[in-house]
Amino acid sequence: MKKLFRLPIIIILSLSLFIAGCSNSKTNTNTSNASNTLISEKLVVHYIDVGQGDSILIQTKEKNFLIDAGPKENEDKLLSYLKKLNIKRLDYVIATHPHEDHIGGMTNIIKAYDIGKFYAPKVTNTTKTFQNMMLALKDKNMNVNVLKPGMGGNIDLGENTKVEVFSPNSSKYDDLNNYSPIIKVTYGKNSFLFTGDAEKLEENEVLQKKYDIKADVLKVGHHGSSSSTGRDFLSKVSPSIAVISCGKDNDYGHPHKETLKTLGDGKVKVYRTDVSGTIVIISDGNNVTVK
Repeated sequence: MKKLFRLPIIIILSLSLFIAGCSNSKTNTNTSNASNTLISEKLVVHYIDVGQGDSILIQTKEKNFLIDAGPKENEDKLLSYLKKLNIKRLDYVIATHPHEDHIGGMTNIIKAYDIGKFYAPKVTNTTKTFQNMMLALKDKNMNVNVLKPGMGGNIDLGENTKVEVFSPNSSKYDDLNNYSPIIKVTYGKNSFLFTGDAEKLEENEVLQKKYDIKADVLKVGHHGSSSSTGRDFLSKVSPSIAVISCGKDNDYGHPHKETLKTLGDGKVKVYRTDVSGTIVIISDGNNVTVK
């Protein structure tokens, strides 16, 4: 079920860790001792405001599932938010790709929480941020499970919930963004699509595979960059709601006007963390509600 790969010596230095082989969703408070009243018999998705970065918490009454941990500069904000939710355990954690705005806060997440399984694509980076994340995993004797298409069944969020992983579909990309897994979480009749920073190249690979990517809620790829959210991809997802995670007045101009026009032409209701802060979407299995 798992395949192991050894990190390149130049990157891991003294590490001996192995890595083992971004409409509606379901809500849930933390699988262990959750007290949040939102969660009972629902799926709750928190698009956490971490500035210019991504961090998403998915909760069911049984499980907690964290996708990314934002940039290091806002890790205190993320940890504070999780503390307010009374999170005691993260059953599943995914680092979508080794860019600082997605894994900058991951080292302290690993240190602070009991984690069931940790997932990431099969790619490394030479940055201190990546090395610190790997050292934190090593210190807890944790492996990294390589995330690839067809592995969604390994992520069990409980009754009435299904997780599907559609990418990455190639073993090597020139751009680290394209290693981002495209993940669909379905709760009852509602579904959410998470794309990390996947760009149009990876979107097109997923389209060619003819996966069922239709979803009620789309987490817009790459913070609303024009490099993502192609019209064909958006048409197949056909969401009623889109969420863009980006920082206020960020240096990249995210979200780009081209992406906003594409979403507008598709009559998609857009929510942005730079405008609204943290966005919480709740599904009861039939309908989704934006808090």
